[in-house]
Amino acid sequence: MRKKVNKTVMHSYPGMVALVTVHLNGEDNMMAAGWHSYISMDPPLYGVAIGRDRHTYHMLKEAGAFAVQFVPFELAQLIQESGVYSGSEKNKLAHIGFERGETTSAPILNEAYVAYELTTIDRQTYGDHDWFVGEINTFYKDEEKFSDNGLPDFQALSIPLYLGRSSYAKLDSGSIIRSFPVDRS
Repeated sequence: MRKKVNKTVMHSYPGMVALVTVHLNGEDNMMAAGWHSYISMDPPLYGVAIGRDRHTYHMLKEAGAFAVQFVPFELAQLIQESGVYSGSEKNKLAHIGFERGETTSAPILNEAYVAYELTTIDRQTYGDHDWFVGEINTFYKDEEKFSDNGLPDFQALSIPLYLGRSSYAKLDSGSIIRSFPVDRS
């Protein structure tokens, strides 16, 4: 039975975790971000919440550009470690291949099935995080991981969903997926 409680903030999981990468003064960094969202399609804007105590926060604030990307379930441990360890103490990109972004120089992970390069256009403080908004200027997509209708092809891609408490579920061909017709008349 539902009851009133003092506080809850993690009720939005399960959800996708984005990997945010940034390049500044010869240094690369990556962090996992559970709080992120598309904001606009025209112009294409994406936002991510980053705690001010994060190493990535200071780099992103100064760099003025970053990348957001999504990797398959097989890299769930990388996602987890990117959220646990600090880039000031550990090179989180040491064991994963990447290329430099064309417009930001931020690392674009070879294993990412979708990635965006963004130029920061706004930053606002909300509680203990800042919301960075970027205009997407470069899009990357592994076409082999998507069906003709634009949806993920779960024969070719397994998507990690973060449950909370360092646990992940796998959305794949074994998942039940229902589509509903839309009557727009």
